[in-house]
Amino acid sequence: MPNTIIIGSGSYIPTKVIGKEYFMDSVFYTDDGDRIDKPNEEIINKFVEITEIENRRYLEADEHNSDLGYRAAKEAIYDAKIDQEQIDYIIYASNFGEVDQNGMTNFMPSMSARLKNKLGIMNRKCINYDMIFGCPGWVEAMILADTLIKAKKAKLILVVGGETLSRVTDEFDRNKMIFADGAGAVVVQATDEENVGMIADATICDNAVELNYLENACSLNKEADPTKLYIRMHGRKIYEYALKNVPIAIKETIDKAGLTIDDIDKILIHQANAKMDYAMIGRLFKLYGKNDYDHDIAPMTIQQLGNSSVATIPTMFDLIIKGELKGHRFREHGNIVFASVGAGMNINAVVYRFP
Repeated sequence: MPNTIIIGSGSYIPTKVIGKEYFMDSVFYTDDGDRIDKPNEEIINKFVEITEIENRRYLEADEHNSDLGYRAAKEAIYDAKIDQEQIDYIIYASNFGEVDQNGMTNFMPSMSARLKNKLGIMNRKCINYDMIFGCPGWVEAMILADTLIKAKKAKLILVVGGETLSRVTDEFDRNKMIFADGAGAVVVQATDEENVGMIADATICDNAVELNYLENACSLNKEADPTKLYIRMHGRKIYEYALKNVPIAIKETIDKAGLTIDDIDKILIHQANAKMDYAMIGRLFKLYGKNDYDHDIAPMTIQQLGNSSVATIPTMFDLIIKGELKGHRFREHGNIVFASVGAGMNINAVVYRFP
């Protein structure tokens, strides 16, 4: 049975840097629709204290999700040194599709079809899929790619995660300060080499009471247009759910690979917010009887890039493998974990071994 290895990566980080001063004139409301009677500086500083997000990146007015995905994909294809006409599948993870400046989402044509068009791929047998799976979408797209390769349906797959969350946030919601834009991509290839690449994975979908922990909803300001929908996050419920379930899912995936936490070099976890990520990794180590851990095992980009949903993990992977994330590198033949949690609620994890 063939295995799946990453042979190229790329990312696009928008150039517009949004600091906390951008939000100083905002008007914030509670989840109950009441105006928050506190100075914005106090609100923003508390937000930074919890999330550690100092800056985030926004796309330009004339850019769209597919533009970001195209730049990341083009870089990944170049890095992989392949003929793009040989790509069997394009899988594009996104939750809002092609969003215009007014916040209108558009999934027709699909993101993967738009990307194939922009890349200029003419191969009619290159199949394009979209993955809508919350923030874990890119990791799930990787799991799908591995499934296709192991089923011998494909040898070469382009996997992209792109999102423009700045266009789907409620201007009256404090949580808008979490979200950002960006794209990341990898090219994966089938190999006959044994015990390398994606050696274990797990996916969990809890869609009962958890269904609306992350959802689309109207503005917190009751006087705003009730027909417009924005991303709405019920933070406390998400935090409790993630802390309870994500560490167990990661451990089960590591167990499935026949490894322990001591065998793992890096854990690339979705950059949701720093407090939650630290707590999840800490809880994971406690499952192994360890009360402390070296924070270098879990790199962080959220402080400067914010939460770009499906783009956080592939962007981080690309930065590390190219030596652009200070203090972090991947080891030859080393083991890393991809892990994410998000709308659905969905959780997934992958153990990846470098050739």
